[in-house]
Amino acid sequence: MKQIPPEDHRAKVPAPTPDRVPQGLPGQVSKDPKIRQTTIEVRIEDLQVGDLADNTEDEIRKLRDIIWAHRHLLIGKGNALPPAAVGAICDIDVGDATPIAQRVRKIAPQFREKVSDLLKGLLSAKIIRHSTSPWASPIVVIIKKNGVDIRLCIDYRLVNGLTKLMIYPMPLINDLLEDLDKVLWYCSLDMASGFWVMSMADRARAISAFITPFGLFEWNRMPFGLKNAPQIYQRLIDNALYGFLRIPPAADQNALTDLFKAGDPEETGESSVLGRRSYIDDILVTAGSWDLLCDRVKALLEACDKWNISISVAKSFWGLKKVDYLGHRVSNEGLEAHPKDLSALADLPFPRTLRAMQSFLGSLNYYGRSSKTWRSTLPCYTSSGR
Repeated sequence: MKQIPPEDHRAKVPAPTPDRVPQGLPGQVSKDPKIRQTTIEVRIEDLQVGDLADNTEDEIRKLRDIIWAHRHLLIGKGNALPPAAVGAICDIDVGDATPIAQRVRKIAPQFREKVSDLLKGLLSAKIIRHSTSPWASPIVVIIKKNGVDIRLCIDYRLVNGLTKLMIYPMPLINDLLEDLDKVLWYCSLDMASGFWVMSMADRARAISAFITPFGLFEWNRMPFGLKNAPQIYQRLIDNALYGFLRIPPAADQNALTDLFKAGDPEETGESSVLGRRSYIDDILVTAGSWDLLCDRVKALLEACDKWNISISVAKSFWGLKKVDYLGHRVSNEGLEAHPKDLSALADLPFPRTLRAMQSFLGSLNYYGRSSKTWRSTLPCYTSSGR
């Protein structure tokens, strides 16, 4: 087992700034969730369905009844942990690498109680457990903007550096935004707790271990920040929407069986649920008519039922003419950049170096398709950055 002391150059982390992950860590850290100890029962009134300005009461009732028939899939604000997805496992393959145990990092005294409270919440929800693993990744405390609350992150850079990359095609944002102005109705859905529906293989649990001043812990469910976490979850969603694998009868299901390694193919002839891919846990349902929208929502809920995927009630909007999706406002009038993100762009400092200009162009290019002005001015910025 390889011990890495705090002074090792690979273990150094810049001092955190309020509500920002230190440079070099984005995509490499597991962020703490919002843990709640109580469970709030979902009510039919909580469903955000339609708009009386655009729909009749009968239309809203029809879609609401379809959703409510699958209410066991709905997760309210107070639910701590969704059930595990069927047959989808997170594994971490580091080959024959020697386990790396980094030493615990110091936490400022004023944040120690907050860290312990977060750990207690994760333990209570059975998302983590105590560990005896030879692996240990350190935690990083990020101060939120209010200067009081914290975000707990885990620095998985060394683990990710050893992890074999999972080859899987992630959707391109531009492809997912194509032709969204050619339909009339939208549902913007958020899968509850995202990565947490994925169970961890025994090997992955050990490698995911993280060290704190209060002990060593490991994950029972897949955390954010692992190298292959987005691909693993995307594969689950793609198979739920396209039906490549057959889900075995409930009596034959094993919570720790990876169907992507040992599963049987689904019967041919079944059409896809939505006719489109979705991006990780952000699902968009589209339709040109209300009846078609209802049919697609029903098919989606049936697919979620098969794979045991839950849906967040608070973050899901059903049957609207305009929704937020992947940082854009989507409607049959076209794409608009989200106002919140536009204000963030407006606050960006003027780029004074080539690298800063490239970063600035990347930010503008993401929203270029939603602004004719940007499309006409981007070539000017691009030429000046060469």
